[in-house]
Amino acid sequence: MRIGVGSAFGSCGELLQGVTAGDDRDFLVTLPIREGSVAVFEPGVGEGDIEMVPPHKSKSLRLAELMLGRSGSGCTGRLTIISDLAEGKGLASSTADLVAAARAIADAQGRAIGAAEIEDLLRGIEPSDGVMYPGAVAFYHCEVRLLTRLPALPPLTIVLADEGGALDTVEFNHRAKPFTASDKREYTRLLDALTAALTRRDHHAIGEIATRSALMNSVLRERPHLDLARHAARGMGALGVVIAHSGTTTGILLADEDPDYDAKLAEAQRISADFGTRVSVHRTWCPRPPDLARQAGPARAPSVAAATRAVIR
Repeated sequence: MRIGVGSAFGSCGELLQGVTAGDDRDFLVTLPIREGSVAVFEPGVGEGDIEMVPPHKSKSLRLAELMLGRSGSGCTGRLTIISDLAEGKGLASSTADLVAAARAIADAQGRAIGAAEIEDLLRGIEPSDGVMYPGAVAFYHCEVRLLTRLPALPPLTIVLADEGGALDTVEFNHRAKPFTASDKREYTRLLDALTAALTRRDHHAIGEIATRSALMNSVLRERPHLDLARHAARGMGALGVVIAHSGTTTGILLADEDPDYDAKLAEAQRISADFGTRVSVHRTWCPRPPDLARQAGPARAPSVAAATRAVIR
């Protein structure tokens, strides 16, 4: 086996998250961003067990043990994860770690790994975002199954404010969801509307749907700054707000092609600093063919690729 490298992008919360009408299945729509995780797997390094770096990435360790156990190639080596994504904030950090790890181990085995195989591996570990697919997708996150691919995202910017603390994704997704039959029908309509808005590249409709999803989701946990962010976004002419439904962040959504982009970006950062413990700026990853046709992942690694080269040295 050779040294393997894999990468995956994160998701800046969700454009939409809810429960479908009729079959009561939890779903989300990813909002892929340019930051993510890179994994490096060095087979045969060390003795006996897999060395996990950093050691607290226990989910990635479980995935490595599962993959190597299935292949019969021996459970030894060093798996290193390097990530731009803060943990426990709803940025799909653990899913990005897992997807990057799966790709790195497969790369070390001299093969590509498809999204369906990654889903199968993750299914027994945790509820997961759909970041094993390029671009935005609708995803059954509790089942770790693709619902549908979506049209390409337009270039968007998310000014993200962290309310502090962390949220356990597994625990959150086990909570009862008090959505009514009417709510579920609305979520289904919103998914159809979002698909149409992405097809039309209707920035304002995308923002309205993300904002509505954030408001509907607020019954699941307190969102102390949502109204402030929503009213501020409306007042400054932003598209709307987006939240990490199972995280601690609230974002103001901007269109990159807005003629007043620079002024709105500065205003969104100022507003977010009034209630966030930390403010960060993220831009959507908008793959184009041939990336959209790829099952194994993006053609370009996240910005942590330079750190990966340092690990390999």
